[in-house]
Amino acid sequence: MIANNLFGACLPTFGNCADRYCLSGYGGGGSTMEEMLDLALQVPGLDGLELVGNWHVNDDNIHTVARMFRDRGKAICMLTPDLWTQAKWGRGSLASPDAATRQMAVDEVKKVMDWAAELGCPFVDVWPGQDGFDYCFQADYTESWKWLREGLVACAGHNDRVRILVEYKLKEPRTHCFVNSAAKSLLLLEGLEQVGVLLDIGHALAAGENVAEAVALLASYGKLDYLHLNDNYRSWDDDMMVGAVHLVEYLELAYWLKRVGYGGWLTLDIFPYREDGVRAAIQCREWMEAFFAAVDRVGMEAFSAAIRTADATQATALVRQALGFSSSPVAR
Repeated sequence: MIANNLFGACLPTFGNCADRYCLSGYGGGGSTMEEMLDLALQVPGLDGLELVGNWHVNDDNIHTVARMFRDRGKAICMLTPDLWTQAKWGRGSLASPDAATRQMAVDEVKKVMDWAAELGCPFVDVWPGQDGFDYCFQADYTESWKWLREGLVACAGHNDRVRILVEYKLKEPRTHCFVNSAAKSLLLLEGLEQVGVLLDIGHALAAGENVAEAVALLASYGKLDYLHLNDNYRSWDDDMMVGAVHLVEYLELAYWLKRVGYGGWLTLDIFPYREDGVRAAIQCREWMEAFFAAVDRVGMEAFSAAIRTADATQATALVRQALGFSSSPVAR
């Protein structure tokens, strides 16, 4: 565990990560679920893995998958319905302009919720990546928002052993996704107590958000249910290793996770295309441990005092001390 949080990873972390230029993958990872699971066992402190419905789990193999995880002592921390890789979702899933397609999306989410319940998995991630638009005059914004909401309502109470979460993203695969920020996620879910939010750090960065502010906002509404960890340069969802770019933002994230009392999953959503997946996952874990330790080195109250006085000079001095560049007490 990292600071009382469970540590997980998406299963493709340990696969032969492919991109649109190298469709077969760059090699070095596992080709089967068993191979990927066995690679994951090499990561110290890894509590569970996240799977995608129909990619990794289906009606025919669900008992085999349960046994594979049970034999290895790992939890299934999340199941995600595949609402983005099939042509039928090309013009939307829950917000498709076609009523039959919207119903198929609802049915897909419900099916994955039932699989999750059978596997003892508490969360299902609804990522409406195809629900958006690419061109002006392509989407009915009013109706699409209503359809999204109706779809979530239809799924929310389907299985009381599973909580569905909404994952927001600025763009990709559409140039504009309807659910693209922490604030819009909260607006969409207003009054829906049975639905929470999955905060992907890279999605928040790419959306121009301050990640710590997003944590504070979602937590203040009781919607911070789950985190995906990764990093990027803000222009794209690069799914890089934790702390590869945004050291100070990750330090502030660790402070706010402690401040709001977050005790849920910290799950890697990285794609180590050319890196060794096991080594990349270990580096991510060690960076998260380092960020929480850095906050403790300075102390929560010291950071809180700087925040209360809005003292940027004091804050930056504390950051330097936290990161080990200064060992002396910070002067005021």
